[in-house]
Amino acid sequence: MNTNIRRILVAMLLGVCVYGGFAVYSGLGKIRDALATFHPSAFVIACCLAFGNYVLRFFKWEFYLARLGVKGVDKADSFFTFLSGFVLTVTPGKVGEVFKSLILFETHGVPMTTTAPIVVAERATDVIGIVALIVLGSLGFQGGLVWAGIGSALVLALLVVVANRKLSLSLIGLSARLPGRFGQMAPKLEKAYESLATMLKPSNLALPSLLSAAAWMLECLSLWVILGGFGETTSVPLCTFFYATSTLVGAIVPVPGGLGVTEGSLMAQMTQIGHVAENNATAAMILVRFATLWFAVVVGFVALSIMKRRHPGLLANDGTKAP
Repeated sequence: MNTNIRRILVAMLLGVCVYGGFAVYSGLGKIRDALATFHPSAFVIACCLAFGNYVLRFFKWEFYLARLGVKGVDKADSFFTFLSGFVLTVTPGKVGEVFKSLILFETHGVPMTTTAPIVVAERATDVIGIVALIVLGSLGFQGGLVWAGIGSALVLALLVVVANRKLSLSLIGLSARLPGRFGQMAPKLEKAYESLATMLKPSNLALPSLLSAAAWMLECLSLWVILGGFGETTSVPLCTFFYATSTLVGAIVPVPGGLGVTEGSLMAQMTQIGHVAENNATAAMILVRFATLWFAVVVGFVALSIMKRRHPGLLANDGTKAP
């Protein structure tokens, strides 16, 4: 865990630099004046909405565990295991959330090759849900459907690759020819693909994608609530479009937690499309990222602490006994 904690601290330092840069660029005095008029209750509500996002996504986790035939994990352990994955939510594309597969392996002996593909399925259905929100949010202004088209194309490409068993196994076969550990991973990738293909069947996509759309809509509302705390009257559809597109762009670009990319996209859209005052936009961006990104990291550490109390031997060997 020490290495992971160092990575999180580096990401937090990067976040401080990013937010500090935006604040300096916008003017520290203006940001201070904006925060002076902000209603703190809006931030609390935003955090509650973000936690609602986590609860809905937990239902997805449970759905996939059931589809893969994983049994013997009580609901409390499953919930805290899921939340523990947020410890590494600042990894690029949130792929560090596969950490919860390690926890499930150590506490209940469930093979990581069985559950790790759930993270990929979660990301795929998240993208589907977010694209749906982009489409809904884009209906209110001209040019928004271009972004929706780009996102839809990415989703379609992903599903085509996964759905085509021959193509997927061919790509995995290419990895077997690579030297060293990359080549040795091919058998595990084949087993992982079987789990992923099961989860991304059309019959297993509808409910998780609907849950994703509802979950991410709550975080879009977090932005709307925080902007309202500054007295801005930006509409819900616009806030939905701003937050969903920024989240998608931040997930695509391989930087920790989308730092810098998500913030820049949010700022540009709020000021240029939503006509939000620059000082309010900067302060709102910082607050909504604390309520949705860094709040998740805190929740992850709390959940992991609870899991370690429930299972004292958890991570005793720093994860070295994982396959």
